[in-house]
Amino acid sequence: MIELLLCSLFTIVPDYLYRRYIQHKRIGKEITIYSVWFELRWGITGCILLTVLLITTVFYFHPAANFAAPLFRTIPILPESVGRVSKVYVNISGEVKQGQPILELDSSKEKAAVDQASSRVAEIEAQLIVARTEVSAAEAQIIQAKSDLQQAEDELKTKQDLYSRNPGNVAFREIEKLQVAVEGRKGQLAGAEVAKETAIARVNSLLPAQLATAQSALRQAQVDLEKRTVYAGVSGRVEQFTLRVGDVVNPLMRPAGVLIPEGAGRVQIQAGFNQIEAQVVKPGLIAEALCVAKPFTIIPMKVVSVQEAIASGQVRAGETLLDVQQLLKPGTILAYLSPLYPGGLDGVTPGSNCVVNAYTSHHDQLEHENLSLLTRIVYHGIDATGLVHAIILRVQALVLPVQTLVLGGH
Repeated sequence: MIELLLCSLFTIVPDYLYRRYIQHKRIGKEITIYSVWFELRWGITGCILLTVLLITTVFYFHPAANFAAPLFRTIPILPESVGRVSKVYVNISGEVKQGQPILELDSSKEKAAVDQASSRVAEIEAQLIVARTEVSAAEAQIIQAKSDLQQAEDELKTKQDLYSRNPGNVAFREIEKLQVAVEGRKGQLAGAEVAKETAIARVNSLLPAQLATAQSALRQAQVDLEKRTVYAGVSGRVEQFTLRVGDVVNPLMRPAGVLIPEGAGRVQIQAGFNQIEAQVVKPGLIAEALCVAKPFTIIPMKVVSVQEAIASGQVRAGETLLDVQQLLKPGTILAYLSPLYPGGLDGVTPGSNCVVNAYTSHHDQLEHENLSLLTRIVYHGIDATGLVHAIILRVQALVLPVQTLVLGGH
């Protein structure tokens, strides 16, 4: 309607002025409802053509997205294993901080595993203390074995000296027994030394390794126990948390609730533009947004990125061939818009329905490039038509409450 009224000022109005003051034709006399088409045919035809051209120019170079919203992703509250709820730390709705406990599952099995692992650690530590005493005992046995060996060797040497001086003083059989005893003492000394090495190996290698394994098992049991309590991974707000003590939570089929991260949906707006506007919607484009949750407010925005693929064209490998005709609904060009000024989305409820207008600007080309006069006129005209779209958006902002509350039947 605004485009039609604007175009009529340059077509129908001049045609009527010509008929009225040059041809002296008056409304209600020569110009009636039956003859208006014949009398103002040039103005009406020109108005229609100019209106179509203006609407096409406005909506192509200054695209609008009727499907836009500050989308956000929720975080499901899930444990890592199935369990029955034993404690709930939050209400149905409320703020939570990062690391705050949300719920706790029954952990009797995990506590028993922690106790068992702790007992195993204590047992190995006790064995390590005993093994150190075994090293001292083995050292004492070595000292005793050396003393016994020295005594046996001394006695053998004495008997051998007596036998060499006078064979009748000492029986040869006695010397043989002493030689056997010396060899036995040497074996006892070797055994004591092996026992010491074994005890040292237990103290330095075997028991520390077993202790490390037991401590790892204890840490694993403690981790499993801690996993029975679900903590908030990020600061945010818990909504619709109806879980109660006794409920069974399954990470695959039955989540406990939903956590909305802090600041979610308050940073960007995602808008879907028509595919024909793919060559116009580019990063850096200035835009304006009107959200239902914040009427009478135009939010200055800027296109920061554009998704390179259209979601409706994605396919999955299956057992049947794909027919492109099955894509009944064409997808849109997804653009991400950020507020031009800090706090631009304050007061806009995340997920609110919005309308976005983007505006093409040729200011840089007009200022820095050497363009022809016709090109400059065209660029100025395209940029000027953005004013029409801006007016339309502000009219929508004015009638939005009436349209929603009165005409919408709410």
